[in-house]
Amino acid sequence: MQELSQNEQKKLAATTAVDTLVTDGKIFSGMKIGLGTGSTAMPAVERLSEYIRDGRIKNIKAVVTSFQTANACQDLGIPVYSINDRIIGGHLDLSIDGADEIDPGSNLIKGGGAALLREKVVAYNSDCFIIVADSSKSVPTLGTGFPLPVEIIGEARIPVITALEKLGALCSLREAVRKCGPVITDNGNQILDCLWQIPVNPAEMENTINVIPGVVEVGFFTKNHPVVFIAKPDGAVEQR
Repeated sequence: MQELSQNEQKKLAATTAVDTLVTDGKIFSGMKIGLGTGSTAMPAVERLSEYIRDGRIKNIKAVVTSFQTANACQDLGIPVYSINDRIIGGHLDLSIDGADEIDPGSNLIKGGGAALLREKVVAYNSDCFIIVADSSKSVPTLGTGFPLPVEIIGEARIPVITALEKLGALCSLREAVRKCGPVITDNGNQILDCLWQIPVNPAEMENTINVIPGVVEVGFFTKNHPVVFIAKPDGAVEQR
């Protein structure tokens, strides 16, 4: 049997998660759902739209985490709201997103797509948090392989880098592709990518980094542990 590619694993994880959640009654008509960003979250958005088109679920109210997801929802006919809208009330029933790294305790690194701030607002204000991923995202420790994204105010770049270096991080400003200069987030901020040579405690580091003046948000997600669907090369899907 031919092994699934990474892209095939992403689609399998996303569609399996949505199918399971609909079948188990975790996604049903009238729900307020947060929708994430990136190459694994998009197949989940597409699968959800199929259930809406065939009428199996109705009146879904989506809160999105990026311009990418907003555009996809517009194209697929999924109604989009702000988390501040009265009908949403600042809280979601469920959210679905991808991740860049997942450790054995289901702590995460997110923000490879530079949407970590809105992703965290959605994730931390959801009753149920779902992560879909391919097998490469499952790692023993966080922050030593995939760089931890830290969203910062541009004017604070040097003092924030100095503070992060004191915590043992090697920092680089994320540069844009096909545009001169740094990546600018949907919130008008910049991104530092940070690597450690030795593992750190993600829960402690999330708190420590977030109090550095000039930091807007950090890509460690440790405070709302998700249900995780990880697709494997052999076609199996692990649920944690």
